Amino acid sequence: MHNTISKTVLFLLTMFFFVEGYAQKEVVVIENEPVHQDALKERVIKRKVAIGRFSNETQYSKGLFYDKENDPMGKQAADILSAKLAASGKFLLLERTDLDKVVKELSLGDVTPKQIGADYLIIGSLTEFGRKNKGRSTMFSSTKKQIVQAAVSIRLVDVSTGLIIYSDEAKGMAESTSKTTLGVGGRTGYDATLSDKAISSAISQLVDNIINKCTNKPWRSYFLSIDDSTLVISGGASQDLRVGDEYAVLLRGKQIKNPQNGLMIELPGKQIGKIRITLTGGDTPEMEYSIVEMVEGSLDATQLSNYVIEEIK
Repeated sequence: MHNTISKTVLFLLTMFFFVEGYAQKEVVVIENEPVHQDALKERVIKRKVAIGRFSNETQYSKGLFYDKENDPMGKQAADILSAKLAASGKFLLLERTDLDKVVKELSLGDVTPKQIGADYLIIGSLTEFGRKNKGRSTMFSSTKKQIVQAAVSIRLVDVSTGLIIYSDEAKGMAESTSKTTLGVGGRTGYDATLSDKAISSAISQLVDNIINKCTNKPWRSYFLSIDDSTLVISGGASQDLRVGDEYAVLLRGKQIKNPQNGLMIELPGKQIGKIRITLTGGDTPEMEYSIVEMVEGSLDATQLSNYVIEEIK
């Protein structure tokens, strides 16, 4: 009788630990400053942004035959950043990292490649990357935790001036936990997806600031031509320009040279009128244009280069 009770108690304990610990695996991604989706829904004129370079400055995965031009982690980080910027709906993303492949493909079809200039250029680097394992064992169970940490550095360059308008670094972490009880449970090797999650976590903390820096400065465009009172400006539907939109027309400010650094500084322009979009056209971003009409003020048709069209904030 006593032997039967002991076996029953042992069976119940075994079942308890089996149910509590079987195949238990948890993946945690730590993001200190997630992107605020509500802020991303506001309408903005899309800025043209290019990711110029995303390098891997760590020593991770750099073996004897390491190819700096084809670093998988650098490309991985660039792809993650590109996807997050595209998801915001605030940018017209331009290909730069694989531009040579695009140009080659176009040449095969006897198409002359046309490059569209960016408003902003993003230069990034993976500055820290590491992984470690932690474990804990008791009489009945054992726990294994995989931790991956990554740090990403970003520089945002205003192409019109060449100045770095934003520079920052962020760190991200992702971890995976597996647990076994009485020898039963998840037995996992290295989780390769943790690398993606850690890098994505770090980049997420920078995306809001990139968006804010790019959109703080009013969007600008320029007159392309005037013919029989028909005014044409650069930019179109892909940047979310819409029929009925109104923009300020500014007479460009005087340019002065800063003797300290040799850079030319353009002083604020003077508003002399307004335009309204009446038609948008063009099949591709580099060929897009908008036809506008003057609703306030007047222009000197012989001095179109002296004017700037600017978003009204």
